[in-house]
Amino acid sequence: MSDRHDFSVPTLGERKVPSPLGLSNKVDDDLADYTCDDDRIVFDATGASPGLFFERAGPRERIFFRSEDVTAGIVTCGGLCPGMNNVVRALVRRLWFGYGARRILGFRYGFLGMTHASREKPLPLDPDVIHGIHRQGGTMLGSSRGPQEASDMVDYLDEKGVNLVFAIGGDGTMRGAQALFEEVSRRGLEIGIVGVPKTIDNDIQFIEKTFGFDTAVAVATGAIDAARVEAIGASHGIGLVRLMGRHSGFIAASAAIASREVNLVLVPELSFDLHGERGILQYLRWRLETRGHAVVVVAEGAGQNHLQASSAKDLSGNVKLGDIGIFLRDTFTRELQELDVTVKYIDPSYMVRAAPANPSDAIFCGQLAEGAVHAAMAGKTGLVMGYWLGHFTHVPLKAVSRGRKVISLDGPFWRNALEATGQPMVLSAAPDATTVRG
Repeated sequence: MSDRHDFSVPTLGERKVPSPLGLSNKVDDDLADYTCDDDRIVFDATGASPGLFFERAGPRERIFFRSEDVTAGIVTCGGLCPGMNNVVRALVRRLWFGYGARRILGFRYGFLGMTHASREKPLPLDPDVIHGIHRQGGTMLGSSRGPQEASDMVDYLDEKGVNLVFAIGGDGTMRGAQALFEEVSRRGLEIGIVGVPKTIDNDIQFIEKTFGFDTAVAVATGAIDAARVEAIGASHGIGLVRLMGRHSGFIAASAAIASREVNLVLVPELSFDLHGERGILQYLRWRLETRGHAVVVVAEGAGQNHLQASSAKDLSGNVKLGDIGIFLRDTFTRELQELDVTVKYIDPSYMVRAAPANPSDAIFCGQLAEGAVHAAMAGKTGLVMGYWLGHFTHVPLKAVSRGRKVISLDGPFWRNALEATGQPMVLSAAPDATTVRG
């Protein structure tokens, strides 16, 4: 098996402590069961990649840590996302009530809060402190972007006696957690590192869905509905909605599929021309002349080749993108002026990020958090909680840190988006056949 597809999960050592959960190890006895450590979830249901499996998540009958020895740390990183407070609350409650852990620290404002440079002391967490936070958007711990030195973070954790770290964040956070894991391993410290995947973009490799995504799609769909009302309220009206998605267009495409009112969705994976027979302007002319209005959804990373390139980077190390939403707004207004178009532009990004989790996400957040605690208490480390083929899994941090998930333009999901919008399959004269899609 190649290292690229090595899904084995590291452990801190032999599990000698009986679990305090009191679950069953017998089938069909009407009692909730422990998860066997040999349980696996197949990676490829088609059989095209035989022998590849994820470790199944769940509580183990014997664990590594004794409750009285646990000092757990929780950190939330990156941009805000629906469900962050739900995850924090579920982590605390499972540690406290399930495993009897009484020392739980919340690090303030991302990885910075795990360094000596932080001006904020860790916040002691217990069921009273986190009561009711799941009904609020954002994160009670605060968040920030940008990496910190792994050596400094491990020094800080060691000084505080922290032996479990739960990192809540997206792909950048998981890369930081992997660096943390590598430094802990280099020093031979018994500190478990477990990630909980959070990203509105839903772009973490080997994970079907991340928390916050369902809520983001719901809020984004509301913005699309508003854009349609504006579009049909004017002669030759265009409702234009810009959504998140730097490199992956899952939220834009999913919202378009959910809405069924979008006529054109543009994602980073799709090349498109502005002009020409296959360009989007020609398609919009046809749409406006035949139907009188159009609704367009664009992901923030789409069409960057039409904008001035920049070498500037944000705090997370990402190249700063040009604003495709403003660019398209101005382009549509200028290039379609013969139709006397009215363009109404909506960017709901911060409304999406700040929303509280909807019921579907609230359930998912709790399941991910509880699975993360079970893994950590069992001595699993260097992993992120995953979801694959309807099962919760353990995915090595090294696997998710090597790239990101993108829409396959050859696959059924993008076909669903095309069927929902009715847009042409090809929007450029010379599609980029070298684009890697997976």
